[in-house]
Amino acid sequence: MTVFMTFRNTAGALLLLSGPALADLPVLTIASQAGGTVNWELQTILHHGLDEAHGFRLDVQEVAGKSAGQIAFQGGEVDVIVDDWIWVARQRAAGQEISFIAYSRAVGGVMVPADSPAQTLQDLAGESIGIAGGPHDKSWLILRAYAAQEGFDLMAETEQVYGAPPLIFQTARAGDLGGAVNFWHFMAKQEAAGMRHLISVADAAEALGMDPAMPLLGYVVKSDLVASQPELVEAFAAASRAAKVQLASSDADWDRLRPIMNAADDAEFNALIAGFRAGIPADGPIDEHSARAMFRLMADLGGEELVGRASDLPSGVFVAFGS
Repeated sequence: MTVFMTFRNTAGALLLLSGPALADLPVLTIASQAGGTVNWELQTILHHGLDEAHGFRLDVQEVAGKSAGQIAFQGGEVDVIVDDWIWVARQRAAGQEISFIAYSRAVGGVMVPADSPAQTLQDLAGESIGIAGGPHDKSWLILRAYAAQEGFDLMAETEQVYGAPPLIFQTARAGDLGGAVNFWHFMAKQEAAGMRHLISVADAAEALGMDPAMPLLGYVVKSDLVASQPELVEAFAAASRAAKVQLASSDADWDRLRPIMNAADDAEFNALIAGFRAGIPADGPIDEHSARAMFRLMADLGGEELVGRASDLPSGVFVAFGS
């Protein structure tokens, strides 16, 4: 499970950490994809000195993409990356001792053109659906399972078009797809461009008996770091939570971040803010029963290519502070 410690008053903490004491703080290095949404939180931590307020210094290393971050992490070049806990479970099953700290519950869904007559997934029969992330995209698998529960074979009854998120976004916005499954920030942009939600992955997951508020994305750390420096890992989790509190309430922070958000206009900018805020997870433990149900679903639909040798959720996936 994941538990965040309560963060101290930032201004007071900074007074305690002034001068030479800052040089003695431990450094935590994180790989962050250039232009990625995680960078909004990391830059908020740095801008407000939330790392130093919690007794460490954050070093952000930009990487070109997800795979580059995984390589840097597995090679010991960085301490933290962002990934989903399904990947963490797969790696643990393969013998890698790594763990997950919740970052976001923002998930995708299906968007359709504003004038589409579709009201349910069944209405997309015979249409093309664009899918970012490939055939083993977790959102797509959950949507397939939900459709099957409703008596509809989503894969057999539609044509799938796979592509990178920006390509699916542009193709959907041009009206060349009956529906599009994309990451949350591209969905926000699609909504700002006039498309509408058909169904969210959160709604589909809830209909399947899973917790719709369960965070899928998180910070990934080595288990030996958690064991050897638990106070450092907990401090990072607390700084992350403090940044979320800041971004949940401060419009000034978003104005400062706007240059790195790639928002084409005010509508996209406001949609991205709303999407990020909606994805802030509750402070508390992850429901491991729900996580186990989701993992089994991923194993059934995605097979070994997605979850590797694991058939059930391995123990130790979620960081448990104070246990």
